[in-house]
Amino acid sequence: MPSSRTILTAFVVATAANLLANATGSDLGVLLSKPLLMPLLAAYLWRAAADRGVPATRLVLAALAFSTGGDVALLGDGTAAFLTGMALFLAAHLCYIAAFTRGGAAAALLRPPLVAVGVAYAVLTVAALAWMWGGLTDAGLAVPVAGYAVALATMAATAAAHGWRVGLGGALFLVSDLLIATGVAEVATLPGPPIWVMATYAAGQALIVTGWAARGTPHPAPLTPAGAPAATR
Repeated sequence: MPSSRTILTAFVVATAANLLANATGSDLGVLLSKPLLMPLLAAYLWRAAADRGVPATRLVLAALAFSTGGDVALLGDGTAAFLTGMALFLAAHLCYIAAFTRGGAAAALLRPPLVAVGVAYAVLTVAALAWMWGGLTDAGLAVPVAGYAVALATMAATAAAHGWRVGLGGALFLVSDLLIATGVAEVATLPGPPIWVMATYAAGQALIVTGWAARGTPHPAPLTPAGAPAATR
């Protein structure tokens, strides 16, 4: 299997190809590059964990698998494709929340300064939904988007408990989905080529995965008091 650095380089190349395809309006380029992104990050996580002698976190791998499904679903058009993609990404967020919570995020968010992060995400979610509610209602998506937004904000908040890299990744993931929602609600459109959703999404996922892979250190094998290998029969 290629090294973790080689796999991460392949992810960067695939991301650049996807952004170029989005910027130039190449549907074929998007179709070929987008489904590669999350599997490459999953391969990176698997290899990075093997290099450190620790098991890859299954919940994070599951989040990347669901994200891949969401990416493929959102290649389609229409409400059905959008709702399918949202359901798959909801599953990805729930996997991330479970992984981050098992890592101690719930307790950390009850203490300063992270308690302020949780409050800020809650306020942001309420404000964003209030701003977009009319447009989401007209599209018939207000209730499912509201439920998704709660899970998204929870993911971002719990990510913040695992260092700046994972926390920034969670924040960028939230920004990416917020950009999608503003387009669906027809309340705002960013100027320039339509690359902002994918740029923030790819960067967010990469920061989450690389930050998660780098956390902690593997424990050495126990030695006898004399520092020599244990005797065998």
